[in-house]
Amino acid sequence: MKKNFKKVNAAIIVIGNEILSGRTQDLNVSFISKWLNEKNGISVNEVRVIPDIEKKIISTIRELKKKYNYIFTTGGIGPTHDDITAQSISKVFKVKYVYHPEAFKILEKYYGKLNFNDGRKKMCKMPKGADLIYNPSSAAPGFKIENVFCLPGVPLILRSMIHNCTQYLKKGSKVFSDSINLVTVESNISKQLEKIQKKYKRDIDIGSYPFFRLGRVGVSIVLRSQNKHKITLCKNEILKNIVKKNKIKRV
Repeated sequence: MKKNFKKVNAAIIVIGNEILSGRTQDLNVSFISKWLNEKNGISVNEVRVIPDIEKKIISTIRELKKKYNYIFTTGGIGPTHDDITAQSISKVFKVKYVYHPEAFKILEKYYGKLNFNDGRKKMCKMPKGADLIYNPSSAAPGFKIENVFCLPGVPLILRSMIHNCTQYLKKGSKVFSDSINLVTVESNISKQLEKIQKKYKRDIDIGSYPFFRLGRVGVSIVLRSQNKHKITLCKNEILKNIVKKNKIKRV
């Protein structure tokens, strides 16, 4: 019997002028993508980096939430005037931008009533009806509304809380991967690799990545698929028709 593989996808939206200006380096996309792929069988099909502009946030989320099973946003949920992600998402879903009662209690307890100023209270405001994504690091929660997950931009905080998204996710089939490292250059194997990719295009993604390691120039061929058996077949074909046939050394 042929096994059916469940495909679930996502997009990531990085929100922040500091990323676009180059003042801050994004460290979240690779982490979220790996977590979604390896832990949940969810493939990331698109990433966008956009500024802290309300119209841009609204239009981007409206577009992508229709295309993908899940949207993950990072950044723009802090206490300052330019943190407008939560307010913008409220407008996407046409709901009120309000204090979340539980979030308010969490932060009031965390900071204490005397130090719970307006900026900190702002981190309790989000779309009405949103579910909280709890934050074990700095208390201020993220939130989920429908298929949109809103997370902070600070990498250490994001990493500490992302597992709290799991309960809301519909998992896809696990994605397997394997690699072949060769002492060659991409141009020497590109045509043969293209033929094999066409043969397995429905089942396997084949990536070709050059590297320079310990004085050697080489290429890593990475195979990714939800079908482990197909990866084995494809790998054997590459070893036979490319590596062995051209007498290419493996690393």
